[in-house]
Amino acid sequence: MNSFETVFRTAGIQAAILFVVGAILFGSQPHVGASARSLASFYDGNSTRIFIATVVLGFSVLSLVWFSQALSTALADAGKGGWGRAQTAASAMVGALYFLHLTLTATLAYTAGSLDARLASGLNDFSWVLLVLALFPAAMVVMSGSFGLWRAGVISTNWFRAGVTAMALLLLGTTTWFGSGFWAVDGGYIRVVAPVVFLVWITVASGFLARRPSLLTTVSTRDRTAVATA
Repeated sequence: MNSFETVFRTAGIQAAILFVVGAILFGSQPHVGASARSLASFYDGNSTRIFIATVVLGFSVLSLVWFSQALSTALADAGKGGWGRAQTAASAMVGALYFLHLTLTATLAYTAGSLDARLASGLNDFSWVLLVLALFPAAMVVMSGSFGLWRAGVISTNWFRAGVTAMALLLLGTTTWFGSGFWAVDGGYIRVVAPVVFLVWITVASGFLARRPSLLTTVSTRDRTAVATA
């Protein structure tokens, strides 16, 4: 495995690290329905920090897409191309929704001093809704990766079950539509639980992919041999 392939296969770990750094830099985004004063204080008062965080988080999304593409390629080589194509499509949807979220928050930081208060509030609320909706394709990333790696023989049944549990937890996050509290659009589940579940999965999957490339090659060779002798 060459150095570029190693970088791509470990991109999930890079994505997780960059996301944590970016989230710390970004800070605590105002809640849904925040007052005009709170919005102005956060977006205008922390605009430089938000811009830096936007760049870091953008690279995090790119790393996620690179990892998903590396996983998709590995699964295709192992004869599990269907799961690989699902992985590519799902990661693209996650990236698109999260980039739109970053676009909205960066716009708020850039125009905080001049934007109409009601429009600013609406954009801030919309950015939270995008994070909830992004959990649908995020769950698909976990599902396609877990099923594909399991069918390719890279992960054990116990790790596969852990992946299915992670998928279920992400899908559970799509029900967080309460007006306030832990189960709200901007509550603790969306802020902490769902991101941690997703980041842990891509970190572990990236580690499996980087440490066990020979097994995927073995599976692919065995499948080709079976076809040739059939």
